[in-house]
Amino acid sequence: MTSKPGDRVKVTTKDSVKEGILMPNQETSSIVIKLDSGYNVGIDNKKIEGIKIIEKYKSVKQTTKKESKKDSKKPTISILHTGGTIASKVDYRTGGVVSKFSPEEILEMFPELKGIANIESRLISNMFSEDMRFKHYSLICKAIEEEVKENVDGIILTHGTDTMGYSAAALSFALENINIPLIIVGSQRSSDRGSTDAASNLIAAAKFITGSAFAGVAVCMHENTNDSDCLIMPATKTRKIHTSRRDAFKVVNDRPIARVNYESGKINFLNNYAKKSKSDKLLIKDNFEEKVGFLKCHPNMFPEQFEFFKSYKGLIIEGTGLGQAPVGNPNELTKIHEKNLKAIENVAKSGCVVVMSSQCIFGRVHMHVYSGAIDLQKVGVISGEDMLPETAFIKLAWLLGNFKKDEVKDLVTKNLRGEINERLLEDEFLG
Repeated sequence: MTSKPGDRVKVTTKDSVKEGILMPNQETSSIVIKLDSGYNVGIDNKKIEGIKIIEKYKSVKQTTKKESKKDSKKPTISILHTGGTIASKVDYRTGGVVSKFSPEEILEMFPELKGIANIESRLISNMFSEDMRFKHYSLICKAIEEEVKENVDGIILTHGTDTMGYSAAALSFALENINIPLIIVGSQRSSDRGSTDAASNLIAAAKFITGSAFAGVAVCMHENTNDSDCLIMPATKTRKIHTSRRDAFKVVNDRPIARVNYESGKINFLNNYAKKSKSDKLLIKDNFEEKVGFLKCHPNMFPEQFEFFKSYKGLIIEGTGLGQAPVGNPNELTKIHEKNLKAIENVAKSGCVVVMSSQCIFGRVHMHVYSGAIDLQKVGVISGEDMLPETAFIKLAWLLGNFKKDEVKDLVTKNLRGEINERLLEDEFLG
């Protein structure tokens, strides 16, 4: 009898015997089985001496689940989903990832939530976060507005991690006077892995919502590689700085808002924060200008790279160091840099609002130190202060979508949602 994905099998090699669920695998010349521990192991076909079927896979029919009753003594949290791994569950029989979005399914995946709050849950979109566009921010804002009208006590937004920082900033600007906590949560490890961070991030966010008076937009992710604590991080100052670690997200040029102990639920506030206020009325400003560019400076640039953005309404230049671009002409080999400066001037004169940020993760732009940056200011480039380049990009698109150009040039350097700090402290570097 030939084994098929989903069967429980015992695989014998010269060196070992492995038992688990046979998983689909078309990428390698190995078979893959899922051990009872939850981890997958690959076994080279050439080393296999025998495969014994312990139990054939039997499909399980889905049954309609009854709606869970609300507890009037508990607060209500709405979980809105945009995708990512946090609301997905692996079918160990087939190896397929199944999305789970109903309140009952969420409680099945994360039963601890039942003891924290009443859970409402619905899907906005199911997508990878790199596919996000500005129009998606409007969809999310409308869903949030609907939940606020239902008087929920807080909202958790599940989101893929790759562009979570962009979305956090966008919602921070678009949701004016939000008077409940909106916590954006993702996971670096899928729920089928023993090292998953999905449950702890989600549960810590729920405990923070029910255990504090915080109001506003924030991000909740792991503080370090163990599961003891998660951090609540400011929406406009948080960046993903590692591709795969569970503590990939760090606060830049600021401090975390709070630390939440996953097990005890204890909340330790680390920074100032806005508190809930019934007098504030949510105002949605969800227009984002589409024609905003993002250009990273590097050696050997040409004027055409800058001129391209003459038809754009806004441009973020991610400069080097304190806010530099290749516009100096120190020798014969750099004459073209004069044309770079002229190109940037032409872009600014075309009506495009040009803002300078820095490639350095920490610190702020200072455009009055070196001659090149001084020249850039003279042709119309605006300092982005200590904003993250990603936040500056989102802020400029939002400003251009909601204000007149003269107002934009003034507001881009003003602190509106905690995106600009006037003074950076020593312990805010790698804090």
